Amino acid sequence: MSIRDVLSPDDIEAALQECQDPDTFEPKKFFQTSGLSKMSASQLKDFFQFIDQDQSGYVEEAELKYFLQKFNGDARELTESETKSLMAAADNNGDGKMGAEEFQEMVHS
Repeated sequence: MSIRDVLSPDDIEAALQECQDPDTFEPKKFFQTSGLSKMSASQLKDFFQFIDQDQSGYVEEAELKYFLQKFNGDARELTESETKSLMAAADNNGDGKMGAEEFQEMVHS
């Protein structure tokens, strides 16, 4: 299964275009434009597996910086400030990592 099996390639491209320059990534806007915010909790849990590179059940900042590349391998990496901001938006319990439930809550908030 690929991300493009669940999300429209046109929506993905539009979302990536909106944040192609460093420090322009806005999570809520990206989630809406890409279609992530329309996905069910179950679909988001499956999607979470794409960003959890080491399959630990959590995403750490080191993995999160490659978030955009999960949508298109040619996309840029998130900057350090974008990565920290995205993690802070999701990490509800302050453990420095994002679980699948935290990811779902962030996307649907």
